[in-house]
Formats: sequence, structure tokens, C-alpha cells
Amino acid sequence: MTNPPPPKSLTGPPTGPRAADPGSVRPAVGEPKGAARKGVPPAVRPDPRQSDGRFPVAWLHISAPKGAVPTATSRCMCGRDRSAVGHRRVLALIADHTAHHDTCPLRTPQEGRHAA
Repeated sequence: MTNPPPPKSLTGPPTGPRAADPGSVRPAVGEPKGAARKGVPPAVRPDPRQSDGRFPVAWLHISAPKGAVPTATSRCMCGRDRSAVGHRRVLALIADHTAHHDTCPLRTPQEGRHAA
């Protein structure tokens, strides 16, 4: 019979307590680090997304899962809120939503005494 091979590590397990490494101490969760701890205000960067002044006014949401009845909703910031269920009604709502684009009071310029 042969003897088992010697262990690869020549050092044994630690036999007593040892001091903690000061570099491995971590701050508590939520504690500020570095400059924030010293009271230096963070750098404020400008918003990288430049707006051209446009924003959505009306939304058309169509849901037509395969093999199911289609549904649609048409909403506008002017207060218009309509919905439809079924192929023909959804198609009619799409046409109505497109027509509303030209007649919406938020999109058309007001004239006369209503302009003020």
C-alpha cells in the first residue's frame, strides 16, 4: 500500500486571532464617500437631451393580439377619450383619431376673441 501525497499547502490553519487589514474596512451603507463627506457640492451637469419644444398631445393605442379581438383607445390633452372594440370599430376610431388631428383646439390656432 502507498501513502497519500503530501498536502499542497505547507502552512496550517490560523491558530490565533489576527488584526484586521485597515484597507479592507468599508464605510457603512449610505455613508457619503470622498468629497461628499467633506461638504463639497456635487457637480451639476446640464441636461444632455435638448428639447425642440414639441411634446405629444394625442395618443392612439391599438392592441391586436393574434387570434383575439382588437381594441383601441384614442386620448387627447383637450379631453377627448374614446375607445373601440372589434375590427370595424377600431378602423373607424383610427380614422376619427386622424381627423381629430386637424380639428383639435390645442393644435389649431385660435382666432378672434377666443385667442386671448
